[in-house]
Amino acid sequence: MTSPGAAFAGKAAIVGIGATELSRAAGRSELRLACESITAALADAGLGPSDVDGLVSYTIDPVSETELVRSVGFAEIAFSSRVPYGGGGSMGVLLHAAAAVASGAADVVVAYRAIKARSGPVRFGAAQIRTGQNDVHSGTTSSQWCTPFGVLTPASWMGLNGTRYMHTYGVTSEDFGRAAVQLRDYASTNPAAWGFGRPITLADHQASRWIVEPCIRLLDCCQQTDGSVALVITGTDRARDLPRRPAVIAAAAGAGLFEQEIATDFYRPDLAVMDGSVALAAQLFDRFGIRREDIDAAMIYDAFTPVFMMQIEGLGFCGPGEAKDFVAEGNLALNGQLPCNTNGGLIGEGYIHGLNLAVEATRQIRGTAVNQVERPEAVLVTSSRTGAVLTAG
Repeated sequence: MTSPGAAFAGKAAIVGIGATELSRAAGRSELRLACESITAALADAGLGPSDVDGLVSYTIDPVSETELVRSVGFAEIAFSSRVPYGGGGSMGVLLHAAAAVASGAADVVVAYRAIKARSGPVRFGAAQIRTGQNDVHSGTTSSQWCTPFGVLTPASWMGLNGTRYMHTYGVTSEDFGRAAVQLRDYASTNPAAWGFGRPITLADHQASRWIVEPCIRLLDCCQQTDGSVALVITGTDRARDLPRRPAVIAAAAGAGLFEQEIATDFYRPDLAVMDGSVALAAQLFDRFGIRREDIDAAMIYDAFTPVFMMQIEGLGFCGPGEAKDFVAEGNLALNGQLPCNTNGGLIGEGYIHGLNLAVEATRQIRGTAVNQVERPEAVLVTSSRTGAVLTAG
């Protein structure tokens, strides 16, 4: 069976990447941050604002397209779209951009995310009362069933799934800690990362305070980051004439399931399985004809280490309950079976809603990553429900 999205497979490529510094106090607006990262990405691509005719971002991004047109100096935007919410659909921007380019709706598309998660008016991830239908973070009225019981934060949402996962498969906090140690090891050599020069040990992880007992400690959590990243996507034909080695979008897909919510699977049959990742894997691998053994590195959304490990299983790189052994055997390292989040991930580098993982995947294809995999031909980049496979140009 051919994927409906297979028509655009290999027709679009990432040709430019840009990022601001990742900090805890940017000292400037999200609009300014977005302009900086987009300008840097266009310069990296050898293009200018007048070349851009498409924009994609997320429904939770505060920077409007109109303000960007005015501030960056785009001449005319023919196509724009927004992916619902953020993290769970974070790689959806690659799907939207590739579809726009392949269909002819746009020629050069910029994907961007700007966030002040640490110094903004509301700390991202802080406890909030979710009102439901009109709440951009919740999107549905499902929150009315968990908010009264104190489930107020992303960590507490994920904690329910993570606790069931631990119970079902005998996973321990130490098992999660081994993944966190590896991610921080990558971050410790990445000058752009929050964790640069600060590796951790398993003992450090175990000594960190509980955020949601028994599954999420402080060092299991992604960062609260100020910053912005941007990517420039165009057709592969045009990409050949640009200065950077293109990262071809060989496959891109999304998978939203019945009874899923934004960041939870509370109403799915089995809380110990990341059903969205299982469905996503079928889209990316089975329908596009890509084998898991062809993947040289993976950038997997690591808002929390339980979510990260559950995705490794859901994507099919190991069986249910086997991620703890997969990690303990060193498979996330550069010489392992699946080097993961080589920038340090959202836990070690910074949290730009996962879009910085796509930037790192592009660096890997180019051969310019700080922690470089040897001659990668295919890099997977995913969130829990959307993802893409980037291949060498």
